[in-house]
Amino acid sequence: MTRQTKEIIIQYIFLLFALVSVLVLGLIVFSLFREGLPLFTSVSVKDFLFGKEWYPTYDPPSFGIFPLVVGSLIVTLIATLIAVPLGVMAAIYISEIAPQRIKEILKSVIELLAGLPSVVLGFFGMVIVAPWLQETFDLPTGLNIINASVILAIMAIPTISSISEDALYAVPREFKEASYALGATKFETIAQVIVPAALSGISTAVMLGMARAVGETMVVLMVAGGAAAIPESLFDPVRPMPASIAAEMGETPYGSAHYQALFAIGMVLFFLTLAFNLIADYVSHKFRQTGSATL
Repeated sequence: MTRQTKEIIIQYIFLLFALVSVLVLGLIVFSLFREGLPLFTSVSVKDFLFGKEWYPTYDPPSFGIFPLVVGSLIVTLIATLIAVPLGVMAAIYISEIAPQRIKEILKSVIELLAGLPSVVLGFFGMVIVAPWLQETFDLPTGLNIINASVILAIMAIPTISSISEDALYAVPREFKEASYALGATKFETIAQVIVPAALSGISTAVMLGMARAVGETMVVLMVAGGAAAIPESLFDPVRPMPASIAAEMGETPYGSAHYQALFAIGMVLFFLTLAFNLIADYVSHKFRQTGSATL
């Protein structure tokens, strides 16, 4: 067998794996839409997306998911505001500032944090964070937006830090040497050369971190409070969309309107995650082109 024949065989093997991935994704999407779309024969899309009452077991039932959407978005937003500065700063410190020994320790800690099961972090939020919030701020319950946001931020930090660190490592060494040759300090080089050159990868890391936060199930199920209502305060309990699916799917009759509504929520989550990934791809290409033009 010639070398060229081997390369062709390997190429087709990789193509097969890629097609299998696309096929599996297509089957998942098909199943999601097949079960969720029938709901809209009895409930309008407007009432489903913007209705303020989620009472699927009432007679007649109410399938308004607006409180669930608001809960998901506000928890994701606050988690992002916490995770992005910490994740990016950690990546900058590890890649550009930390001594080799400390760098190895921090990388190991972040990898360990990324490997923690979400249920473990959920228990941490219930047992440690919730009582502390309840006692410190004199709240009826510590299971609320802030608790869920903090735990989701802890989950998102490894993703943001790892991808940002890779982006910073990818900045050509010549850029740093040219900056130092012009008399710039280490801080000026990081702030004005390295970070702008790596902005494409950092922005992608942020969007992927947000996508993970918005789709997380176990943490928000355990520590968000489970109240399907529009929050009036950051200390109010909420029920994000993944938590509703996980909490209610096991008790829902197959083929019922409630069952279809949960699949329809899955469709909304699918489109949200797709939007985050498309935005990440767009921002990545935009900053890459801008950076190339500037340099």
